[in-house]
Amino acid sequence: MTTRDLLRITYITNSLPPANRVNGTVTGNAVDLLGYDGAVIVVTTGAYTDGTHVPSVLQSMDGVTYTACAVTDLDGTFATIASSASANTVQQVGYIGTQRYLQVVMTTTGATSGATTSAHIVAGYPRNAPTQ
Repeated sequence: MTTRDLLRITYITNSLPPANRVNGTVTGNAVDLLGYDGAVIVVTTGAYTDGTHVPSVLQSMDGVTYTACAVTDLDGTFATIASSASANTVQQVGYIGTQRYLQVVMTTTGATSGATTSAHIVAGYPRNAPTQ
């Protein structure tokens, strides 16, 4: 079997840098999908102490006005991070919408120490490859 890597046909962008999240809402960096026909959103949880952490995705056609992704724009759903069972896990949700820009949002409530989370967006199916 031939082994193939994904380095030159994907582009990974950090939307929410790894950080310990406590109460509040953090909106990640916008990711431009121009030149790609697919994407997957990856949310990683490290250490978990307390609180409820809810990941969600925003989309935009112009990079200025963002709206929440409809259920029909996502292939799968994110589980709420609310217990130690969520520690050291990775969640993936496919993006099947038509908007150009994505942002990941993490909303945290009830946290004293919080949880360490991050989010990346992996763009794939490039119109022009190699990407790097």
